[in-house]
Amino acid sequence: MAKKPKTAITPTRAEDYPEWYQQVIRAAELAELSPVRGCMVIKPWGYSLWENIQRILDGMFKATGHQNAYFPLFIPISYLEKEAQHVEGFAKEVAVVTHHRLEADDEGGLKPAAPLEEPLIVRPTSETIIGEMFARWIQSYRDLPLLINQWANVVRWELRTRMFLRTTEFLWQEGHTAHATAEEAMEETLQMLNVYADFVENYMAIPVIKGEKTELERFPGAVRTYCIEAMMQDRKALQAGTSHFLGQNFARAMDIKFLNSEGVEEYAWTTSWGVSTRLIGALIMAHSDDDGLVLPPRLASAHVVILPIIHDETSRGEILEYCQKLVADLQSIRYLDAPLRVELDTREMRGGNKFWSWVKKGVPIRLEIGKREIESGLLSLGRRDHEHRERKNITRDELIHSIVDLLEDIQNNLYNKAKTFRDSHMHKIDNLQDFETFFTPKNKEKPEIHGGFALCHWNGDPQVEQQVKEKYGVTIRCIPLEGGEEEGKCIFTGEHSKQRVVFAKAY
Repeated sequence: MAKKPKTAITPTRAEDYPEWYQQVIRAAELAELSPVRGCMVIKPWGYSLWENIQRILDGMFKATGHQNAYFPLFIPISYLEKEAQHVEGFAKEVAVVTHHRLEADDEGGLKPAAPLEEPLIVRPTSETIIGEMFARWIQSYRDLPLLINQWANVVRWELRTRMFLRTTEFLWQEGHTAHATAEEAMEETLQMLNVYADFVENYMAIPVIKGEKTELERFPGAVRTYCIEAMMQDRKALQAGTSHFLGQNFARAMDIKFLNSEGVEEYAWTTSWGVSTRLIGALIMAHSDDDGLVLPPRLASAHVVILPIIHDETSRGEILEYCQKLVADLQSIRYLDAPLRVELDTREMRGGNKFWSWVKKGVPIRLEIGKREIESGLLSLGRRDHEHRERKNITRDELIHSIVDLLEDIQNNLYNKAKTFRDSHMHKIDNLQDFETFFTPKNKEKPEIHGGFALCHWNGDPQVEQQVKEKYGVTIRCIPLEGGEEEGKCIFTGEHSKQRVVFAKAY
């Protein structure tokens, strides 16, 4: 019997995918559970990923004319009540503040002292409070379009939480815009969908499907919701970003009006769109392996880590001096209009432990440098997208001249690997029996690993969609914007269908 290869992460993906995910987060020191149930503490290595996401997306937003602002964490409950569908959609998730001030109780503890005149909602999303401000700021067509984004935290009271994917409090950005016409608002909605797709594919190295949500899956209060859907390594879908055409629903609720060029008063047309720290969860699940985190270079917290190999103290000074000079030379190189991010690990610990700590953190390139490497002029280079035992000998000059190309090769390799995986688990299915087989796990004890994306015909009936969701635990992830057009018959009813939609189990 062949000996099972040892991995840095146990259990492996095949053995227990949900637990593997938690262990990757722990081993990479990305985050840990908070003392507050359902919340997480994002540690520096994990937060640096969010900072990189934020920095790049913020530049993309500003390049499309948006400005940053900040709005209150607390929203009067009456604001949510103005948009009935919206408040209904979030009613079960909101946290409510009902009192202010604490006072001592008779048992030496503390108790809320004074009730608020009006309860405050801890924002689950900000359409209503921002709409209130837009109503003050917009008077004329000359005030439009108004293009605002905010980086913030939100709270949604989740019963089942998982770090980065679904937590009670999480970080995100939410864009909110107002326009003079429906056409301009729709153009904005699709523009931001494309910004998200560009970012996820070209920086996160994850292929996505752009599509429209069904009525059943639409954002509360929206006229249309668009999304990007990605496949994780357990073949489940993860919604990586959404962009909503809100029509005039929120404008009517919040009284956002303007005088058009002919002096006639109209309601504005609004949009909202957002992504969150869920993207870090996507990054983990799309690329990581049984040895830990794997980071695409364009988002990596560090591009290169240098590991000095010191076997005796007499060579310590020489080796560290060489490594420090190499750090300086690498940091003088620009990658994506910024200096290379380089780590030099001088910690006093066993070489094997040091090596594995960086494998588990997912740094794209590892350099091991000792006395032998300095004397031979050949550095030992390992790539995180390759097997950990695989090393390449490279001269210092070759490294300096090829490092950017090497990072881009890793970036492209991760994208192509993820795309090949997704495409191999995305199938057209034309009958109910094949659909049921596709979404039935072969191993009943491990139902996480099964299926993928099923491209099927559906008659457009929300009741049929709900029945499929309840019976199989499968949802329509989106109606693809590209490549779905095709006449056919609904696999559930036999009725006519104009195009295929994406069915999948999802996070």
